Amino acid sequence: MAAGIVVGVTFSMVGAPLQPVNDVLVDGLLDAIGRIFVALLQMMVVPLVLVSIVCGVASLGDLRALGRVGVKTLGLYLLTTAIALVLALTLARVVSPGQGFDLAGEVAYQSQPPPPLTEVFVNMFPANPVRALAEGQMLQIIFFALLLGFAITRAGEAGRRIGAIFSDLNAVIMKMVSLVIRTAPLGVFALITTTFAAQGLELFRPLAGYAIVVAVSLLLHVCLTYTAVLRLARLSPIAFLTKMRAVMTFAFSTASSSATIPLTLGTVKKRLGVGNSVASFTVPLGATINMDGTAIMQGVATVFIANVYGVDLVLADYLTVVLIATLASIGTAAVPSAGLIMLAMVLGQVDLPVEGIALIIGIDRLLDMMRTAVNVCGDGAVTCLVARTERALDLATFNDPDAVMDGMVRPAAASSAQ
Repeated sequence: MAAGIVVGVTFSMVGAPLQPVNDVLVDGLLDAIGRIFVALLQMMVVPLVLVSIVCGVASLGDLRALGRVGVKTLGLYLLTTAIALVLALTLARVVSPGQGFDLAGEVAYQSQPPPPLTEVFVNMFPANPVRALAEGQMLQIIFFALLLGFAITRAGEAGRRIGAIFSDLNAVIMKMVSLVIRTAPLGVFALITTTFAAQGLELFRPLAGYAIVVAVSLLLHVCLTYTAVLRLARLSPIAFLTKMRAVMTFAFSTASSSATIPLTLGTVKKRLGVGNSVASFTVPLGATINMDGTAIMQGVATVFIANVYGVDLVLADYLTVVLIATLASIGTAAVPSAGLIMLAMVLGQVDLPVEGIALIIGIDRLLDMMRTAVNVCGDGAVTCLVARTERALDLATFNDPDAVMDGMVRPAAASSAQ
């Protein structure tokens, strides 16, 4: 990551003298490597989510246990999202980013109509599960996998035979994930280099206030909210963040919670000690509906755009933002910059011009990388708390600093090799 930032910013700042090299190396080779790396991650998402959820539900056996896990997980995800919004709106209200902003450089923005919340709910149920798998419709895949896993537990001997097949598939897919993870250093370097070479740092200057408030809100949410979640589970936040470091780095480089699912799932199971029966449900669901970082962006962006256009927001407007953005997080796709589409819904609810999104779209990619890292951190924290309450957390693994995933080198071995 550090090397990618240095190389990318260098190409951005030097400009014309390095343009021929930039065209071949950055826009050519590194861009291709980065996209291939993301494609490899995305390749694993659908089979991993389907198989892991089926195995997880089948291992639970008791429908009441699944119901407990589901209610706890959904409630915690929505609660942390609401807290993220309140934190972001409070900080944005105090700092007031956007005061005195010059609209002279405004860029036209063609907004996309966001789906209504009722449509989001209806779309959770797949009319064609094969099409849902082909198109990567995560909520539909999760519902189908839950139903299939429950059916396996109720089908007697036939269900046990099919369950054994899915268990073997799960082991094979996790091995595939470990092979893909080995390419991470090169893939992350390529992604970071191309991003900073294209965006540079100058985009932060006119929008420094907005960017700083978003970044500080994200940091506070991790340090305060997720620490509280872990303390509630009687777990060490430092140990958790240390083991989630690789996951957050992946999320930062790809800006996609969905693409990070394989690593998130492997980390919470192998390094944090969460049982498969819980992790296989909470992690894919979190990547789909837990958008704390996106909610923070939407809260700060709403205040920023209101200040730019001279619109005074009242308490009712802030409450509306909290409610709509929290519910909208359920329908936000786990792909780069999807939050901008849902931001259009939030702005429309408080009568702010959707065109204001054009003011922040230039730096959204970099901020999107930050908030995605926060999203996956929240997935891990909630997963640990739910697992702790379900007695599905191995404390020895969680507290073991040397616990690693398959295919990863232990720190001690790395040191001796050096």
